[in-house]
Amino acid sequence: MKILMFGRGVIAAVHGWALEQAGHDVEFYVRPGRAAAYGDAMDLDLLDARKRIRGERVVRTWPVRYREELAHGHDFDLIVLSVQHHRLTEAAAFLAPRIGNATVLVFGNVWAEPLAAIGDLPADRVAWGFPQSGGGFGADGVLRATMLPAAVFGTIDRPPTERELAVRQAFRAAGFRVRERPDFRGWLWLHFAANAGLHAQGLRRGSLADLAGATGDLREALLTTRELLPLVEARGIDLRRHRGAMLGYRAPTWLTAPAFAWLTAHFALVRMSFATHCDPDAEEPRDVCRDTLAEARRLGVAVPRLEAAEKYFAASR
Repeated sequence: MKILMFGRGVIAAVHGWALEQAGHDVEFYVRPGRAAAYGDAMDLDLLDARKRIRGERVVRTWPVRYREELAHGHDFDLIVLSVQHHRLTEAAAFLAPRIGNATVLVFGNVWAEPLAAIGDLPADRVAWGFPQSGGGFGADGVLRATMLPAAVFGTIDRPPTERELAVRQAFRAAGFRVRERPDFRGWLWLHFAANAGLHAQGLRRGSLADLAGATGDLREALLTTRELLPLVEARGIDLRRHRGAMLGYRAPTWLTAPAFAWLTAHFALVRMSFATHCDPDAEEPRDVCRDTLAEARRLGVAVPRLEAAEKYFAASR
């Protein structure tokens, strides 16, 4: 399969490497002028848990290929679109006249109505997924990230198409376990709310990295997420379809917060996931919290904990 990773973000880089290792032909689309700045290789320091539960460290320099143009007549089979949630509509508008015969995998956070967010992209050419990996590029240019063994997939209001099944198979062949979520719209919005809970507390302390091992802070993050569950319900999601996903937020925090703190301090995969989110000036956490609070106010849902943290993320883009 010929695959184009849209952009050179962490998710695109991690999964682009994994897909290329599985035998796929992978390129990155970047903005004009960026290819020369990035160079022809990427330095990786990954903790890869696809085969071992504690992960296998991968340190290498990976030769990569970039392109700065995308004509309609290209021959890519798959375009992986992993961008920050507030840039999805813009990226979809760019791709719509350039889709060629490719399937587009939307692979990341979505807070808007998904079918509206993709604009003019044909819905039957779009696959929906979510990565279970993360990390960041350091000041030295090295990508430090964790790659968990699963990737989440789902559909929006219909069974998966042949194109979507082909995307799942590509990820399986690359060593990922495919986890299906039948109400993917609801799952995406619940995950977004959980991110808002974590980021609100992370911004209070400086960054997500500062929450690792901090039982009190993680308890507050869990409680913030709990108060956001009615917001997801107010958006039309039947929470009964997501009992498993909500269990960690509805369970007593005297039990869940210490367990979460232990994982973030002692389990390498979780510890590294938190440690790489150490930039106190990162905009995405603020965007997540701002957009969540704006929706709560629009729908009249009380979210006092998130409102109390507003001063840490109120500045507009």
